Amino acid sequence: MPEIIKRSKALCVSPLKASSTVGAALAFLGFNRAIPMMHGSQGCTAFGKIFFVRHFREPIPLQTTAIDHVSAVMGSQELVVEGLRTLCEKHRPDLIGLPTTGLVETQGADIRQAVRAFREAHPEFAAIPVVPVSTPDFSGAMESGYAATVKAIIEELVPSADEAGTQPGRRRRQINVLAGSHLTPGDLEHLKELIEGFGLRPLVLPDLSDSLDGHLPEADYSPLTIGGTLVDELNTLGDALATLVIGDSMHGPADVLKAKTAVPDHRFTHLMGIEAVDRLILTLSELAAAPVPPRIERQRQQLQDAMLDCHFMLGMSRLAIAAEPDLLVGLTEMLAGFGAETVAAVSPSNAPVLQHAQCEQVKIGDLEDLELAVRANRAELIITNSHGVHTAERLGLPLLRAGFPQYDRVGGYTRTWIGYSGTRATLFDLANLILSLEKGEIHPYRSTLKQWPTEDTQASVKHAA
Repeated sequence: MPEIIKRSKALCVSPLKASSTVGAALAFLGFNRAIPMMHGSQGCTAFGKIFFVRHFREPIPLQTTAIDHVSAVMGSQELVVEGLRTLCEKHRPDLIGLPTTGLVETQGADIRQAVRAFREAHPEFAAIPVVPVSTPDFSGAMESGYAATVKAIIEELVPSADEAGTQPGRRRRQINVLAGSHLTPGDLEHLKELIEGFGLRPLVLPDLSDSLDGHLPEADYSPLTIGGTLVDELNTLGDALATLVIGDSMHGPADVLKAKTAVPDHRFTHLMGIEAVDRLILTLSELAAAPVPPRIERQRQQLQDAMLDCHFMLGMSRLAIAAEPDLLVGLTEMLAGFGAETVAAVSPSNAPVLQHAQCEQVKIGDLEDLELAVRANRAELIITNSHGVHTAERLGLPLLRAGFPQYDRVGGYTRTWIGYSGTRATLFDLANLILSLEKGEIHPYRSTLKQWPTEDTQASVKHAA
């Protein structure tokens, strides 16, 4: 169990975290024909939208209540009502998300009262669901805001078994998946393929692999999300055979879903590394009452071979990680399975899952804390998001980009980290970066006692011959 070192600085130097408001918006973007409307100033929304656009390289539907200095003092409820009315009239979305920002939380705005005022003023839009969620920038980080939003969606939109008449197992092939924020669209796509390989049907909540996977739509432009989980399908969650919960941050939403539907769940901290993936595959095999497909068995054999090939490079290597709690724990456990050591670990927020990290200490802090820990513990490689590029350059160390955001490379959101194949790809990338350091390379030995031929002696030998 690692020692958790809490933040002690009065300021943040070289920030690591993304705000909980951004995490909330990301969760809403995983639903079809949805749009998040941040309750805050225009700058709060623009800042998050910039990172979304640069990370996914896609147009991002994101709106704001655009409160100004007057409404920040006098009250902003009217702006919420007006913003919701405008969205409903112009776009008729299937879902409107209403996350808060630090500004309105400091103001003391009652977001739920604002939604009730909208319902009273505009009963004609009663069929359009609006989900308010409290996600201030100053509390938590992207992972916690994402999880709070999924929990709010389940509380607001998923009917209980008594209300909907659902029954666990009625849909014998449906598997609910509560996907944590650390899973990329590429991860979710691979996870769905694994589930479908057993003849099961995954219903991912939320499904970023369908909305932010980087596909060209038939229409030129849409003000709402294109793809994602259908809002109507939330009514069927109670009929599923089981629920897979990926990431400890999703335990809160999972508890609410289980209490409402009584569908049994299977919880996984992460899906990286051979042991974690083995548990997932065995669970799917039991749920489907079917043997493991040969294709998946071959992927496992390929990972085993890759572990043999790369253990010379990764064994006893010293790595540093800065990431959100779920991702950080998954990476440390995967690296421990490769024989590597995590000598520096930094998380932007505290969470119970950090107790499972495979390292001696976890610092709750920023990239300055990571840089200091890397220097003190002589790390050889850094794993973090694109905010860590300058840190790696100052330290002269290679960087493997992981997490959000990744804005200095194209396609980071499509990368697969989970499963046998995703773990294998990560293994190769790490080994290649270690090779670039020429770690453990044996250079030719030249004895000082032996006279090596010079150009003159070589020429004389040739002349004599």
